[in-house]
Amino acid sequence: MADDGQSSPAAVLFDVDGTLMDTVYLHTLAWWEALRQQGRHVPMATIHRSIGMGSDHLMDALLGEDRDCDGDDALKAAHDTLYAADWPRLTPLPGAAELVRACARRGLRVVLASSASGEEAQVMVDTLGVDDALYAVTTADDVDSSKPAPDLVRQALDRGGVPADRAVFVGDAVWDAKAARAADVPCLGVLTGGVSRAELTDAGAKDVYDSPADLLDRLDRSAIGALTATPPT
Repeated sequence: MADDGQSSPAAVLFDVDGTLMDTVYLHTLAWWEALRQQGRHVPMATIHRSIGMGSDHLMDALLGEDRDCDGDDALKAAHDTLYAADWPRLTPLPGAAELVRACARRGLRVVLASSASGEEAQVMVDTLGVDDALYAVTTADDVDSSKPAPDLVRQALDRGGVPADRAVFVGDAVWDAKAARAADVPCLGVLTGGVSRAELTDAGAKDVYDSPADLLDRLDRSAIGALTATPPT
């Protein structure tokens, strides 16, 4: 994507799982089964509460930081294999691709900031069909610590070439809002990850929308619209 040549560029940073792609419950099921295969029985509701973290933090949350970590690589590999079986039926959330393109048309640099691996993220980008609208993509492979640490958001700012006060982060999870807040980037929440409006607001989301389509409908009146006065073409 080429930006519009403004002297002060701005960016929209998007989480992907649960924000642009309808994948939260697929991840929940894959982690549940991977844990079950290791003889660990963790309720799906508990797993769901941790989706949106990177796998490093997720395993800490589900199994405890003081656990024996020798099985972590096998557990993550099992999740990745189970989840990959669903790649052919991954589905963008309604309005997601249109939202990304609308931001790009307004001259905003669109950067994806996903806790997924680079390979997973590329599958989702291909499914969304918005590669030509993206300025950059950053994933868990690019940072030492994933969400809710701010590393991924800060890396996305670097990739976008913008300061924190010229960006907005869009995410569906408490961990997105916490990571954005720690990086001093305003966050907009969407409810498509199954997290409540109150929880997102309490975690630091500035405003919360029902879905990507809802945010798209109100884009010009949102914090994203405030980043630039450039009209769509």
